[in-house]
Amino acid sequence: MRYHHLCDDTAMQNGEDIVDYIRKVGCIQYDPLDVVGRNPDLVLQARCSSYRKGDIEPLLYGDRVLFDVWDKNMSISTVADWSCFERFRRRFLDWCRGHQEVIDEFTEYLQQHDSACSSDFAHDAKVDWHYGPQRLAKAALEAMCYAGLAVVHHKKGTRRYYALAEKCIPEQYFSMAPPYRTDEEYYKWGVLRRVNAVGLLWNKPSDAWLGINGLRSAERNQAFQALLEEEAIASITVDGIKQPLYIAAENLDLLQAAAALAPDITSCARILAPLDNLLWDRKLIAELFGFEYKWEVYTPVSQRKYGYYVLPVLCGSELVARLEMETDPKSKTLLVKRIWLQDGVASAEVADRILAGIARFQEYNRCDFTEMRCSI
Repeated sequence: MRYHHLCDDTAMQNGEDIVDYIRKVGCIQYDPLDVVGRNPDLVLQARCSSYRKGDIEPLLYGDRVLFDVWDKNMSISTVADWSCFERFRRRFLDWCRGHQEVIDEFTEYLQQHDSACSSDFAHDAKVDWHYGPQRLAKAALEAMCYAGLAVVHHKKGTRRYYALAEKCIPEQYFSMAPPYRTDEEYYKWGVLRRVNAVGLLWNKPSDAWLGINGLRSAERNQAFQALLEEEAIASITVDGIKQPLYIAAENLDLLQAAAALAPDITSCARILAPLDNLLWDRKLIAELFGFEYKWEVYTPVSQRKYGYYVLPVLCGSELVARLEMETDPKSKTLLVKRIWLQDGVASAEVADRILAGIARFQEYNRCDFTEMRCSI
């Protein structure tokens, strides 16, 4: 909790803290669904009481200290990490070379214009794309972005507008060599990045490893062993968990300091994002917190255990509940539809802290009112 700034005394205060946090964890995951804010908004509001929905936009498209990138799926990272994705970009550079005439046309257009979206071009032919057949114009712009030739200039809703990367990424980062030269160095870099993304990980199959191209069990085992030998990570044990867990060596002091503190370290509950870094390894969270969480937006209605867009609730150092909420934009009202308390969680103090967390969430969500459609 302290590592992730989910307690009062390590809470983030401003945009500089947000950038520092993303630099520390490598990336935060992006998802376009907006029920009570998109995933990056939800990640940051839990850690920064002054954060308001959309506050990340100026950091992405104004100051450009952050950028959209494919890391752990769609993600947001710091521009200082631009060179880290060289390996990912290679296959999309090959795709661009196979469609060079279109890429040259789009490049020339973007040299003369600040930005463009796919509807600015008339290339309507369908091409195979990683999520199914797609208009050539849209696939080409996305390929340019994935290949490092372009970046997302801004978004209007879910529509992305692109600009040439060389216009937006500072030269010091644009021309920097990646932090790895061999496959072995790449896997070490990726494993350490994910350990820092979650804060604590085990060497087991996990969604946390998504985005590290080519990483399989053998490569992951070798990377863990090398990082241990270099003392870049340390192995720790947790009572009741047979598998060793790993933490970046630089965070051992924080771990030891946190162990000496009382466990109740927040004044109000924090409502977490569905794709929060803390939750990337759902099996690990179930082991550590006794909290099994599945984001059910892509689960058929008949198979859902809880609801469409349900968020975990953190109270102190315990995951105590789940909330289903949505926004009524016309009345600027936060609708609290349902709440599920964990077994054994039933006290006036917990209820008060959850209500305080909802009040904080209302402000983040730029709502004037909260309508409780359930009781705690």
